[in-house]
Amino acid sequence: MRLLVATTNRDKVREIRSLLEASPVDLVALSDLPPVSEPEETGETFEDNARLKARYYAAHSGMLTVAEDSGLVIDALDGEPGVRSARFLRPDASYPERFAAIFERLAARADRPRTARFVCALAVIDGQDIAFETTGTVEGVIAQAPAGTGGFGYDPIFYYPPYNATLAEVEEHEKLAVAHRGQAFRALAKWISALART
Repeated sequence: MRLLVATTNRDKVREIRSLLEASPVDLVALSDLPPVSEPEETGETFEDNARLKARYYAAHSGMLTVAEDSGLVIDALDGEPGVRSARFLRPDASYPERFAAIFERLAARADRPRTARFVCALAVIDGQDIAFETTGTVEGVIAQAPAGTGGFGYDPIFYYPPYNATLAEVEEHEKLAVAHRGQAFRALAKWISALART
C-alpha cells in the first residue's frame, strides 16, 4: 500500500515515519512529488481541516492520502490557539513570540486554570471518500516558562504531569508514547495492519 503523507512539516514527517515504520505501507512525502500550492485551512475544527487537506492532496496526487491537523487548546484562552496554532499571531511568527503572547494573555487571566491539551485529528482519503478517521488527545498544563530543546512547536510550554516535564524535555520515544500524534498514528497503523490481513 502506498500512502501519501500530506504535510510539508519535516518534523511531523519524521515522527510519522517513526510511528508507521513497522506497518506494511510505502510512505510518500509531499516533497517526493511535484510542488503544489497548499490549501487554505478554512475548517472550524481540527477534523474539518484534516479532511480538507487530505481531500485536496488526494485530488492532486491520485493517491491514498493521510492528513492531520493538530494544535494546542488552552482552556483559559477559550481554546486558543486551537485550529490556528500554526498561524497564531501571524503565519511567520516565531514560537518564542507565540510563547510570549500566550504567557501575557495567561497573566491577564491568572485566576483561570492553565489546563491545556494537544489535539491531533487524522483523516485518510481514498478518492474523495473518508476511509479512516481518528483523533488523539493528550492533557497537560501550560508551563510557567519554556523548557527543553527536544520536540518542536509548542512542546517547550506543554507540561505533562505524569512525566514531571514538558514534552520538549523528554526523549522522542517518550513523547510519542503519550502525545496526540502518537495516539492518532498508532490507530492508523492498526487500521493499515487490519487492511493488510484482509
